[in-house]
Amino acid sequence: MVGIIMGSLSDRKIMQQAADALSELGIAFEMEIVSAHRTPERMLEYASTARSRGLQVIIAGAGGAAHLPGMVASLTSLPVIGVPVLSSNSIDGWDSVLSILQMPSGVPVATVALDGARNAGILAAQIIGASDQEVGKRLDLFKEGLKEKVAVMNEELKNHLGS
Repeated sequence: MVGIIMGSLSDRKIMQQAADALSELGIAFEMEIVSAHRTPERMLEYASTARSRGLQVIIAGAGGAAHLPGMVASLTSLPVIGVPVLSSNSIDGWDSVLSILQMPSGVPVATVALDGARNAGILAAQIIGASDQEVGKRLDLFKEGLKEKVAVMNEELKNHLGS
């Protein structure tokens, strides 16, 4: 199971994309608001009990100073995927990107693009799929579907250009 956490309800629209990707791939998840700044005790409890509660990967989205992914990564040995979220108090998202990307040695956070929660969900599935053959098979089908979409786009482009 994957834990999807975010610093605020305003992040839900973006983080829902991770939930949607996991649902499409048949992977269970939970979704909660866990603020590094407003509920640090809750963040500590969430991260430190994640493995014992059955989580395999945590996706943490945050905007602005974006401390949530790094702080969670400091509290668990599970893989953490950070999603920088463009927020109303952000500096074009760069503050969030750099806060998540620039982690100190020993506390890695896999970081996806600004508002890239869909890729975070897919990456979480790939982490799980590295050891779960059923998830791996679903990912293989997903990747084949991407190839098919490109083939369809090429046909549409040819039709549009009149070739």
